[in-house]
Amino acid sequence: MKLVKRISLFMTLSVIMLGLGGWGALKAEEFFYPHRYRNSYEQAGTGSADSLRQSVSQLADAVSQSAPFSQDEQTGTAVKEQVIDRAAEEPVIEAAAAQEPVVTADTRYLLEMVNLSEGTVTENEETIPVMYIGLNREELLEALSAYEDNPPLTELEQGFESIELTAFSKDRVAVCKYYKEQEPQKFYLMVADHFIVVYEEDRSTLYMNTDILLERLPDALQREIMEGKLVASEEELYLFLESYSS
Repeated sequence: MKLVKRISLFMTLSVIMLGLGGWGALKAEEFFYPHRYRNSYEQAGTGSADSLRQSVSQLADAVSQSAPFSQDEQTGTAVKEQVIDRAAEEPVIEAAAAQEPVVTADTRYLLEMVNLSEGTVTENEETIPVMYIGLNREELLEALSAYEDNPPLTELEQGFESIELTAFSKDRVAVCKYYKEQEPQKFYLMVADHFIVVYEEDRSTLYMNTDILLERLPDALQREIMEGKLVASEEELYLFLESYSS
C-alpha cells in the first residue's frame, strides 16, 4: 500500500512539474518575441494566473483521486497546495524581472542620419542589430559609446562624427548618427633652393619636398609657383607630381 501511495505521489509531482516546464518555455518565448502572442494575452487579461492555478489544481486532484491515500491523504493535500502556490507565484517573479525593458527581436529600430554639412536628415527603419538584443537602456548606451569610439572604416569614409540614443522602450529604439563631410584639403606649390615644395593651406606648414626643379617647368607655370600656386585638392596635387616628377 505504501509503495502505491509513493508511486502515486511521484506521478503527481512529475505531471505537475511537466506542466510547469511547458509554461516556463512559453514565458521565455513571450519574453523574446512579445508581439507574437500579444493579442491572445490581452484577451486573457488578468485571468491567466487564476486559470493556471485552477488547471494545476484540477490536474493534481485527478491524479490524487486515482490512488488511495487513506492515512497519508493530508500529506498529499499539503504537497499539492505547495505546488499550486509555487505555480501561482511564478508569474509574479517573472513580472518583477520584466519591469525593466530590454531590446527584443521584435523591437522596432529607427535609424536617423544627420548630415551636418548639408543640414539634411534621413530616417530609415531597419532590423534590430543582433548585438543589441537582450540589452537594457544602460547596456545599449555602453554599446553605442563603444561604437562611437571605434567606428567602422566605411563610417569614417562617410564622415562619421558621433552617435546617440534618442528613444528607448521595449517596442521602439531610435538611434541618431551624425556625419560631417570633410572639405578637400588645399595646398600651395612654392620654391625652395630651386626645387618645388608643397605647403599646406596655411602656407607655413611644410607638407612635402619634391625632386622637381623649377627650371624644368614651363615659364608660365614657373611664375605661378614663384608667387605661390594654389592646388585645390590632394587629387590635383598628385596629378601635378605625376606629371612633372623625373
